[in-house]
Amino acid sequence: MTQTPTAHTPAQGKARAHFTVPAQHPMVTVLGSGDSLLRVIETAFPAADIHVRGNEISATGDPREVALIQRLFDEMMLVLRTGQPMTEDAVERSIAMLRASENGTSDGQETPAEVLTQNILSSRGRTIRPKTLNQKRYVDAIDKHTIVFGIGPAGTGKTYLAMAKAVQALQSKQVNRIILTRPAVEAGERLGFLPGTLYEKIDPYLRPLYDALHDMLDPDSIPRLMAAGTIEVAPLAYMRGRTLNDAFIILDEAQNTSPEQMKMFLTRLGFDSKIVITGDVTQVDLPNGTKSGLRQVQDILEGVEDVHFSRLSSQDVVRHKLVGRIVDAYEKYDSTNGTENGTHKGGRTKRK
Repeated sequence: MTQTPTAHTPAQGKARAHFTVPAQHPMVTVLGSGDSLLRVIETAFPAADIHVRGNEISATGDPREVALIQRLFDEMMLVLRTGQPMTEDAVERSIAMLRASENGTSDGQETPAEVLTQNILSSRGRTIRPKTLNQKRYVDAIDKHTIVFGIGPAGTGKTYLAMAKAVQALQSKQVNRIILTRPAVEAGERLGFLPGTLYEKIDPYLRPLYDALHDMLDPDSIPRLMAAGTIEVAPLAYMRGRTLNDAFIILDEAQNTSPEQMKMFLTRLGFDSKIVITGDVTQVDLPNGTKSGLRQVQDILEGVEDVHFSRLSSQDVVRHKLVGRIVDAYEKYDSTNGTENGTHKGGRTKRK
C-alpha cells in the first residue's frame, strides 16, 4: 500500500492521506462485504472524511486522526498479505491497539498485525490465534515461563488459548502428555450430594475442557489418547500426592480452589513440565468464609522468578460484544455499591 504526502491539505489545520490498494487484493477484502469494514472505520473516526474510488482510498481530517487511519490501513494490508481475512472485530481491535499506542496507554511495541497473525494451532481448517494484545502477551508468557497465571473475566480466552498451547506442545513433542484439571464442584467439591457414579458426578464439571479438546484435535483420536494416558482430564483432588513430569498441566476455574489446594497443585510440578492456571477472581463460588487460593497466590508469588501473572480484562473478551459490556457493568455496580458480583460479600442481594 502506498500513500501520498500529506502536504496538499484541503483546509487549514487539516491533513490528507491517500492509499492505493495493490491490484492483487480485491477491494472487498479491505472494505468488507457491503462495505462493513469501511463502516467500522468511519464510525471510529467520525470527524474524518474517507472516500473510496476504485482501488484508491483517501482520508481527510485532523492530522493525528488521519495518521491513525493511515497506520490502520497499513496494518490491515500486512494482515491480508498473510492470507488471513480481516473481520469487523479485527478492525475494531486494531483501532483500539493503535489508539492505545498513540495515547501512550500501551506499554509495548506490538502492532495489530503482529497480534492478529500469530498462529498457535491449526486444526480442521481453522486456526487458533490471539485476538487482542493481552492475549498475545499471555501466549508469549506461556512460551517463556514455567508457571503462568491467566486471570480475567469470562470470554477472554484464558483456558482456550492455554489448551491450544498444550496441544501445540504435545504435537511438537515438547511434552509427553497433557493434564487438564479443575475443582470438581464449585462449592467445595461436595460430590456426594450429586446422583450417579463418581464419573457421572464429575463429568459435567470437566465438560468445558472436553469441548475445547474437540475443537483442537480429531474427536476420534481423543478416546485413544486418553486411554493411553497422553491426555488426562481429572478433578483437582486426583492431583494430590503426584509429581507430574514431562507434562503440560492446566488448572481451570482456579478461583474455586482453597489456599491449601492451590499450594498442593503448584507443588505437583515435575521436571520438563509447564503449568498454566486460569481463573476469574470476580466469580468465586466457594462457601462463605473460604478464601480463594487464586486471590491469595497473587500476593505470595508475584515477583517470583519464572512465575508470570497475565491479567486480562473486559477489553479482551472475544465472545459476543455484549459480554464485555456486561462485565464492565458488573464492575461499575460493584465499585459503586461495595458489592461482589452484584451481591453483598456476605451473600445477600443488595436491596434498594
